[in-house]
Amino acid sequence: MSAWVLPDHIADVLPSEARHIEELRRLYLDTARRFGYELVMPPLLEYIESLLSGTGRTLNLQTFKLVDQLSGRTLGLRADTTPQVARIDAHLLNRVGVTRLCYCGPVLHTRPDRPFATREPLQFGAEIYGHAGLEADLEVIELALTALDAVALKNVSLDLSDARIVPALLSGVSISSDARDALHQALAAKDLTSIQVLAKELPSNIQKALVELVQMYGDISVLSEAEKTFSAWPTIVQSIQELRHIAQAFKHVHITFDLADLRGYGYYSGVRFAMFVAGTNDALVRGGRYDEVGAVFGRKRPAVGFSLDLKELISAVPAQPLKAAIRAPWGVEDGLREALAQLRGQGETVVCAMPGHESEVDEFNCDRELVHVAGKWVVRDLPHS
Repeated sequence: MSAWVLPDHIADVLPSEARHIEELRRLYLDTARRFGYELVMPPLLEYIESLLSGTGRTLNLQTFKLVDQLSGRTLGLRADTTPQVARIDAHLLNRVGVTRLCYCGPVLHTRPDRPFATREPLQFGAEIYGHAGLEADLEVIELALTALDAVALKNVSLDLSDARIVPALLSGVSISSDARDALHQALAAKDLTSIQVLAKELPSNIQKALVELVQMYGDISVLSEAEKTFSAWPTIVQSIQELRHIAQAFKHVHITFDLADLRGYGYYSGVRFAMFVAGTNDALVRGGRYDEVGAVFGRKRPAVGFSLDLKELISAVPAQPLKAAIRAPWGVEDGLREALAQLRGQGETVVCAMPGHESEVDEFNCDRELVHVAGKWVVRDLPHS
């Protein structure tokens, strides 16, 4: 095998794309800061117990594991940053009131979570800890919509669901954890045949409710149908009312509902949401409420947040023009070095042409040049070709 071949679904990021990703990273961290979110930087690896406790089977399968050469304990390379941020909030910051945190860093997956996806996403996310009310859910959704709008993504579709519906239906019912996981997978895939097989030992009213649940997707009329179907389960009715409240707060956004949507990690405990844009084959943003994640760290706190992959996002963002730059000769003369330093100090990109080489640089659009005129270094426009 050639030395330059990379593993499947792992790729280098070349200059133009890397520049675009870095611009998005800065834009999103600045946007989160304007909303009051503080930046945290958790490590890429830590003990497997803290990475996976209470996060469900899916995250376990996605996590690379290795043995620490110092302690002999098992380490994990993070596949998701949320459990780490929950640990920081619960164990390190230990604040009493509301805490807003954001992050941006790589995560690693043992397998791509869908066809053609990278196994090394660059995950940006924002999370609120300490407030159980819908106000936190609304703020997080607003921040996610603002993030997509900041990169000129229009016609965003917001899809809402709730992680409490299926647990409420199965509450008090004798069902093994494996059967429960299989049922969750069948619901997420909308596999009606498998649902009927897996639910055949359950009470008839629950069988009927699960079959009807898988068909509850579409516009806001789905909520009225769900309120009638699940009227015997007060927890579900409350969940539906919360979904309706959120929908009313974002009337300017195209909203759909999928009440059987159980895709993603198993730590969600309330409202869940995903955001889609025309031309993409999967959600660009996923988020929701996960009040149980901090419990394993000794401090259970209300929590809600979202995340997205910047590498995936750039495929949906309109193409960006090359950054305008100044072409300059290479030299060590005092006047030239001072002129270069002054221009760069003003935020200009100045590309020095090495002697004997083509002066144009592919990544930069040199529309001006630095020239020596009458004993001074001045910038002038380049003629259009």
